[in-house]
Amino acid sequence: MAEILSPRPAATVISLRDGTNGYEILMLRRNLNSDFVGGAYVFPGGRVDEADAGPTAQRLAFGITDAEASLRLGLDSGGLAYYVACLRELFEEAGLLIACHFGGAPVAFDDDEMIRRLAASRREVNAGTLDFTSMMEREGLLLDLRGLEYIAHWVTPTGPPRRYDTRFFVALAPEGQVATHDAGETVADQWIRPVDALDAHARGELEMIFPTIRNLEAIAHFGSSHEVLSYARSLMDIVRVEPRIVTRHDEVQIFLPGDDGYDD
Repeated sequence: MAEILSPRPAATVISLRDGTNGYEILMLRRNLNSDFVGGAYVFPGGRVDEADAGPTAQRLAFGITDAEASLRLGLDSGGLAYYVACLRELFEEAGLLIACHFGGAPVAFDDDEMIRRLAASRREVNAGTLDFTSMMEREGLLLDLRGLEYIAHWVTPTGPPRRYDTRFFVALAPEGQVATHDAGETVADQWIRPVDALDAHARGELEMIFPTIRNLEAIAHFGSSHEVLSYARSLMDIVRVEPRIVTRHDEVQIFLPGDDGYDD
C-alpha cells in the first residue's frame, strides 16, 4: 500500500481591487516546470515556513495576536504563522507589500527610492540571500494584518505527490504598488474579474485547479471588493474541504464532503 503523505501547512491570498466594471482579483500563472500545478493560474501563496512562526515574524505582525488568529482558524496555537505566510508570499510572488509603520499608520508607496529598494530586496529574498523578516526590520515596517480576512480551507486529496493544507484569505491590494510575477515560480500575472476568469476557464483559455475555481464561484456574484471582505468576515464556521478523486469507467470524478459517494 502506498504511503499517504501528510499535507503541508500553506496559505494563499486573493488580492482584490475595484475596477470600472466591478472588482478584480490578481492571478499568477505557475511556471510550466513547477512540481505543483505547473501552468495553472493561481492566487499568490505557498507553504508556511518555519520562520513564519518564529519570534521575529511574530514581533513584526500588527493587528492580530496568535491567540486571535488561532481562534479564527480553529487551531490551538500557531495561527498567526498563516497570516504572516500570506503577506510574505504576496510580496515574494507578486511584489505587493501590505505593511504599516509602528503605531499602525499605512505605508505610502509614493517614494521612488523606496520602491526601487523594495524591488531589489524582493530579488534578494527570492534568491535566498536575504530573509523576509530581516528586510522588514531594515525598512522599519510591520506586516499589516488588519485587512486580511479568512475565507476558506482546502486540503489536497490523497494521490498527488505534494499535498497542502491550505488556508485561503482575501485582502485589498495595497495602493501605489504594481503587481508583477517573480519570473521564477510564476511567469505571468493579470488582474481579472472572477466571472471573466471562470468564463475563460470554461472556454479552455485559463487553466485553473478545482479549489481555485470553487473559491472564485463563491465570490463572483459580489459587486465590490468590500462586499467580498464583508462576506469573509461574516463566515462563522469555515469547513475543512478535502476532495476525493475517484476514477470509474475511465472517468475521473471529484467528490466533496456531503456528496453521494464521498464515503464509499
